[in-house]
Amino acid sequence: MGITYFENERIFKLDTKNTSYVIGIVDKEGFVGHAYYGKKLGEDALAYLMRIYESFGTPETNARDRLSFYDAFPMEYPTHGIGDFRESAIRVEDANGHFANKLTYRSHEIFKGKKKLAGLPATWCEKDEDCETLELTLEDKEAKLAVVLSYSVFNDVDAVVRHARVINESDKTVYVTKAMSASFDIDNNEFDKIVLYGSWARERYIDRTPVSYGIQMSRSMRGEGGHQEHAFTALLEKNADQNKGEVYGMDLIYSGNFRTLQERNQFDNIRMMTGINPDDFKWELTAGADFQTPEAVLVYSNEGIGGMSRCFHDLYRNHLIRGYYRDKKRPILINNWEATYFNFDTEKLLAIARQAAPLGIEMLVMDDGWFGNRFDDNRALGDWEVNEEKLQGGLKHLVDEVNKLGLKFGIWFEPEMISPESKLYEEHPDWAFTVPGRVPGLARNQLVLDISREEVADYIFEKMAKVLHSANIEYVKWDMNRPLADIASAALPKERQGEIFHRYVLGVYRMQERLITEFPNLLLENCSGGGARFDAGMLYYSPQIWCSDDTDAIERLTIQEGTALIYPLSAMGAHVSDCPNHTVGRTTPFATRGAVALAGTFGYELDITKISEDDRNQIPQQTAMYHKYNDLVRTGDYYRMASYRENHYYDAYMVVSKDKKEALATYVCVKRRPNPRSRGLKFLGLDPEKTYRIEGEDRTYLGSTLMNAGIYIEEPWGDFQAKLFHIVEA
Repeated sequence: MGITYFENERIFKLDTKNTSYVIGIVDKEGFVGHAYYGKKLGEDALAYLMRIYESFGTPETNARDRLSFYDAFPMEYPTHGIGDFRESAIRVEDANGHFANKLTYRSHEIFKGKKKLAGLPATWCEKDEDCETLELTLEDKEAKLAVVLSYSVFNDVDAVVRHARVINESDKTVYVTKAMSASFDIDNNEFDKIVLYGSWARERYIDRTPVSYGIQMSRSMRGEGGHQEHAFTALLEKNADQNKGEVYGMDLIYSGNFRTLQERNQFDNIRMMTGINPDDFKWELTAGADFQTPEAVLVYSNEGIGGMSRCFHDLYRNHLIRGYYRDKKRPILINNWEATYFNFDTEKLLAIARQAAPLGIEMLVMDDGWFGNRFDDNRALGDWEVNEEKLQGGLKHLVDEVNKLGLKFGIWFEPEMISPESKLYEEHPDWAFTVPGRVPGLARNQLVLDISREEVADYIFEKMAKVLHSANIEYVKWDMNRPLADIASAALPKERQGEIFHRYVLGVYRMQERLITEFPNLLLENCSGGGARFDAGMLYYSPQIWCSDDTDAIERLTIQEGTALIYPLSAMGAHVSDCPNHTVGRTTPFATRGAVALAGTFGYELDITKISEDDRNQIPQQTAMYHKYNDLVRTGDYYRMASYRENHYYDAYMVVSKDKKEALATYVCVKRRPNPRSRGLKFLGLDPEKTYRIEGEDRTYLGSTLMNAGIYIEEPWGDFQAKLFHIVEA
């Protein structure tokens, strides 16, 4: 494992435990190209992988056909305007208004450890010896522009993370209009692609289609990732499934506008790329200044989709999530939103807490409606002062009473938003994004604060901090309930308005970093109308993210399947909610709701004072079940056995401990078939040589039997029935 430069061949080889990523330098001009990414290679002569002896040659050997070289060579960081007519990774407008750039090798450095990215979330390694980094510096000599491509590999996970830094070495101001985080070219192998799509309440649905000619793109212009598309894509062989086949995954550690694409070209090659969406992006780069892109994650698996998912999970758990709760069991919370909406006061919250505490629930979270004149969702965002008409005796009194019951206390904020009907808007209307002379578009009757401005972000943070210091508050739900539009900042000149989207995201990151620094033991959960900001960037600040506002257990099967394609189960905010479900009106058994929520952080979102006695009596069993299984769910390897999204009647997945001594499998019969026979279920990820026992059964099984032959499950009576299988080494 590590990074090696073979000087005679001018080849860089980046090795993880099971994969190799190869970069080469060709021609006397020093073009840098992508040679290989896949299963690990030995110490062989690899320069031939650059394919420079094919008909187009290089400019050194075939100067008359330079454009043929540019349009076919697998550039590691392709540029705009010189003859590579595929998608470019960078576009810089110089002082003369020209856009053409040519990047060639200048120097490189290989070192142990990994540098932080200024102002941006990124992966990290605890000790320098745990990872290794290559910084490859390219230059455009004519434009006096440098680009530092940074690559890091880790000892314990098969991922390559990379980003770029653009440096203006001229004495004139230039404008960066595109700077992607990662690009690499690969021969097409009749690949399919996977992307995630959706809408509010149905986020991250999996879409698998063949890669066709031209550009296929996912992107956001919403100022956040959004419910609709996701900054993840994968290429996979036609026959690849959960357990076999080659898969290339790419994700972006970023929480704003993105563009992720595959381009299949005339030579049947595919260019894969991700980064900040260049639409409406224009960054002023003065003499000597630089611009830092977000970090991209590349994963190769020859163990199918499941192998890719487990790699992402390990990387994000071990090298992205930080803080007090990174490796800890999260408290079981009950949130009052679906229980009360805005109709609550101190006594109502205490009534919920009094019934919750004896049942094993560990935290009460007070959601929207506790501040200002906030009696509905039309007003008061920005007025972050406690409404003591609702909270009689004040916030500290409420928190103290909740703590006396043995519960922790959490609170909801929506810091980035402002209501037109608010004291803050009356005092500072220019703090909201609006285009002068144009009527702004409202969403949920709210506008967006320009937190790219430090004075705005500082004001909101100080209001939040005052509340958090006033009582023993141990959890914050940070919400964002609308996308960005009508983007114009009163703080930037006209030639820099193209910086706003990115500066906004940097403002969010600054605020959240400040929050977890000032309150290091705080459990922060991000949310954006549910799952619109479920991205790797947010995981750097909060170890969990609200997965979706749709809490229906059956809908969550598909939502959580798509989320777990990339993100660890420990990050997925999942609750047992009321029925009929408030989003879809479906009624599912209380036990099934608990089993599905177990594949996430686990909590409750209902009025515990009004549910049936039978449901209430199940809560102690469910909270005990959480404590029994959560260490396994939070840290184990995830395997998908069946998909309700694909087969339309049952769902099955499991988590296996790293030492393969324990596993938990979840089976949900969504629709019972008439006149069925038993259903065969083959477990995954066990040790074939170990002997196992399924809890509740007398007999034992070899791991090979459970994986190759499986067990038979008699379909339960009725729809929406779940069953858990706890498998332990005998």
